[in-house]
Amino acid sequence: MAALDAAGFDPTPKGEEPSVFRAQLRRDQANLDPDLRKRLAGFFERHKLREGGRELSPAEQAAPYVSLAYALSPAPDLQEPPRSDDLPGALLDVLDFAPLVREFYRKSDITERLPIYTRMYQAEGDRLRRPTAEMVGSVLSYLNTRPILTTIERIPIKTPATDKKKNPPIRYETREHERHFIVVPDLMAAPGAINFRVIADDYFVTVPYCDETKHYCPGRDTNPASPELRRAYIKYVVDPIVIRFNREISARKEQIKQLLDARTSAGVEVSPDVFIAVARSLAIAADIRLEETNRLAALTNDARSRLDKTTDAAKRTEIVKELEAARASVTDESAAELAEAYENGAVLDFYFAEQLRGIESSGFDVSNSLADMIASFDAQRETKRLAEVDAARRRALAARKAREAQGENAANVALLPNATLVKKLLDVDEMVRLKNYPAAEERLLALLREFPNEPRIYFALGETASLSAVGVTDEELQAQRLNKALTNYRNAVNASTPATDRCLLERAHEAMGSILNFQDRKDEALKEFDAAIQINDPSCDAYSKAVEAKRKLSQPQ
Repeated sequence: MAALDAAGFDPTPKGEEPSVFRAQLRRDQANLDPDLRKRLAGFFERHKLREGGRELSPAEQAAPYVSLAYALSPAPDLQEPPRSDDLPGALLDVLDFAPLVREFYRKSDITERLPIYTRMYQAEGDRLRRPTAEMVGSVLSYLNTRPILTTIERIPIKTPATDKKKNPPIRYETREHERHFIVVPDLMAAPGAINFRVIADDYFVTVPYCDETKHYCPGRDTNPASPELRRAYIKYVVDPIVIRFNREISARKEQIKQLLDARTSAGVEVSPDVFIAVARSLAIAADIRLEETNRLAALTNDARSRLDKTTDAAKRTEIVKELEAARASVTDESAAELAEAYENGAVLDFYFAEQLRGIESSGFDVSNSLADMIASFDAQRETKRLAEVDAARRRALAARKAREAQGENAANVALLPNATLVKKLLDVDEMVRLKNYPAAEERLLALLREFPNEPRIYFALGETASLSAVGVTDEELQAQRLNKALTNYRNAVNASTPATDRCLLERAHEAMGSILNFQDRKDEALKEFDAAIQINDPSCDAYSKAVEAKRKLSQPQ
């Protein structure tokens, strides 16, 4: 990806500064051989992806090169795989970039700087570890299953030459392969673009560095709780379950093919593979149902909390009506998402969503229920799904448009603050990632004098203090740092205005709740988690964290 940057690839949104890492990389390779840079740029320009006379997005431009990065052998060889029909078409298009990558590796002196780059990547990996573990726990808890970590492959073996039989029986041996789900931080990726690749038994999810996006650029959510990453993990869990029941699926092959043919007749290009259709349908249904369940639970808990605080009959009636409207909106959105996936080939997603709804409270392992699910679906009923949800889908689309209009207004307001502040905060983020907490705090306090009462600075001070308490064995020092974090998170909330990023406020309340919970101040922690949930921005990772934390705190001890 460093070679791609030297070729001129620049995913930085217009009007924004490059990330700290990208800026450093460019300084480091400023003296790269001009001839090599020219040839890199020429290749990239010739192979740019275009559609309808326009260039595709930076994320789409980078995707084939991400595939190439995974396909190359380890440095220093960096050998590309042999050309074959088994390789994805997009990868074949850029396979000839590999010799240029090898030349770049030799001439750029990047090996001397790799230890520094590695530490920066490790710091980002450390940031991703906890929320990724929480996401994994949430998925497995919902499906009530465990991931299958190995696969068994039957391989035919050659009959020894000494065997004189005319038609000797074919003999097989079994080999066990480990399966992995690997989250890869990528400081060079296009902002907001999660790349997902399956290579044999390894599932790779490339997550861009987006601390700054999560704070200052609404809409580019790439935290580990994001739908893309969660859906990738659900696919990792679901795929071997589908393979396990391949006979049951084969027995219903004609009925599934009938549904796929209907989509093809409607002019949609879908895979004819029935196993892919089943796996996609189950993964999408699980993801949508999990999201819907979390949101409905949060709405119910919020309404219950508000009802407990009032005895006024009119207010209680209003709260109940608001809850019913909000629940209906969530259900409509789920129906719209299922319909969109159905149209694109996930022809059993409605059916699986219904089945999952039925086993959510039963405690049954989804892997033990799939055979019955496959045997029981009615193909004729599945052909009517789109018509059945048409009204709900139209309501959901209207609600989306209203949210988009509201989001555009909020984004326009968010653009008003001084761009200098954003750039300086990103520089501080880099110090925090390298665990230089004293320097980060000093810089933030200076910024606070320059930008008084700025919520983003208070939030960054809270985050810096909280991170500096991690791993501290001196209990008094740890308590001092956590209390400093609490004060600054509270300042961020108190200094907020209607234009303040809702996700930042949600994260501040969730962070305070986590600290208070750690300090065994349970009642205060619950209030902060409630405050985060009431902001009601499920696209922010703090929302799901607050919901889960409140659930655990509310359980009988």
